[in-house]
Amino acid sequence: MAYAFLAGAIVLEVLATSLLKSTEGFTRLWPTVVCLSGYAVAFVLLAQAIQKGMEVGVGYAIWSAMGTTLIVLIGVLFLNEPVTAAKVAGVALVVAGVVTLNLAGGAH
Repeated sequence: MAYAFLAGAIVLEVLATSLLKSTEGFTRLWPTVVCLSGYAVAFVLLAQAIQKGMEVGVGYAIWSAMGTTLIVLIGVLFLNEPVTAAKVAGVALVVAGVVTLNLAGGAH
């Protein structure tokens, strides 16, 4: 059940982050409301995942790594951001870090 809450937190965080540009510095009402609401619910779901037994470090590592990876992909696919060796290496290092945490016995 903890992973279901974590998955929801990741989806909402990615949605909220994807909307940041459309808020125009939080000057547009509805994109801002949806963006901030997405972040708020994402944190509630992350807290629920932790409350259900997920370790804080592992939950946050998975949440941030998946969010980072998905945002980089969205930027490349939909926001015309370039794919660079540094971006690919950075994402690979983040994912490697999360895998290392899980192999070290942090995940249940």
